[in-house]
Amino acid sequence: MAHYEVVFVRHGESTWNRKNLFTGWMDVPLTARGISEAKNAARELKKGGYEFDVVYANLHKRSLKTASIILGKLGAGIPLRKEWRLNERHYGALTGLDKAETARKYGERQVLLWRRSFDVRPPALGRSDKRYVQILKSYPGIPGRYFPVAESLADTYRRVVPFWDEAIVPDIKKGRRILVIASHNSLRSLVKHIDRLSKREILGFTIPYGVPLVYEFVNKPFFCANCNGHRILDFVPDRFCRKHCRAPLCVFFGCARPEAGLWH
Repeated sequence: MAHYEVVFVRHGESTWNRKNLFTGWMDVPLTARGISEAKNAARELKKGGYEFDVVYANLHKRSLKTASIILGKLGAGIPLRKEWRLNERHYGALTGLDKAETARKYGERQVLLWRRSFDVRPPALGRSDKRYVQILKSYPGIPGRYFPVAESLADTYRRVVPFWDEAIVPDIKKGRRILVIASHNSLRSLVKHIDRLSKREILGFTIPYGVPLVYEFVNKPFFCANCNGHRILDFVPDRFCRKHCRAPLCVFFGCARPEAGLWH
């Protein structure tokens, strides 16, 4: 049975993560702790014997620095492909605001809707706002028609998943070993898509900084005993019966243990 691997890594802690500010597309650097988290991810991947043919990263300097640290540990020569569609969710007018203060101002319920609902957008960031101008200057290569002023998780999902299907999946099917270094909500979008999570299921799903999340895929017919031996052919994670009962097919890859270092 042919197996394919892809590894996701969320960038290390940024300066605005540290300050508990809505970050989104604001291009801020890693903290000292974030650099340490990236180094830890690199060590875990090296220790696990992981090798990669291609690394994908978004355009944020926090992700690119994380990628630089990991590539420095794993060896030069691995191509790095930068892609804006892997950028973090755009938090609109919430960008730069303190999360706790915003909750006090608008109420916990409203902020929870903005932060954790699947399809509720935060207020838009005006194009004359200095924050919008600053963000615009950070990403000169993004076509203006695609440049957001606010995004829900659903909006993020709609730009991330087509890139996954069009660019990354073909690479995986060619046998290339892929590492994706991105931000929390772009990676959560991919997890929702790959694991077929519902809108409700994805709300409470979080990915820690700098902890590799490893997926194994299978691209060959197999049988699910829970479906009475139903024959399935799909390019899916080697963890669950996706098309039918969602029963675990492999106990090892069915666990999610961030504390274990490599999160399968």
